[in-house]
Amino acid sequence: MSHEYIGTWRIIEMDEWDQDDVDLVVPGYIAFDAKGSGTFECGTVEGSLDYRIEPCGQSERLAFSWEGSDEMDPVSGRGWAMIQDGQLQGRIFFHEGDDSGFIAEKSS
Repeated sequence: MSHEYIGTWRIIEMDEWDQDDVDLVVPGYIAFDAKGSGTFECGTVEGSLDYRIEPCGQSERLAFSWEGSDEMDPVSGRGWAMIQDGQLQGRIFFHEGDDSGFIAEKSS
C-alpha cells in the first residue's frame, strides 16, 4: 500500500462548487488511513470511504467507494485520486448524480 496517500488532505478546489460551498460546514477535506478506509466532508456532504491502490497507466491511483449523507439524506458514490506535483487530484462521483474534479493539499 502506498503510504504517500495516508493523512488528511485539505480540498482547495472543486470543479463544480466554489470554495465557500466546499467549506460551508467545515473546511473541506478528504482523509485516508493505513487500513484502507477514510472520511471526507465538503459542503453539506459527509461520508466514509473504502479505498484500494490500483495501477493506472505507468503510475498508480487510489480508487474508492463511499457512502454518507447530504443534508441528512443518504448518498453514495465512487471516486479516484492521484498525487501529482505534490497535490492530490481526483474526481468524486455521486451515484445517479453530480460529479466533480477536486484538488487537495496535504495538511501538516
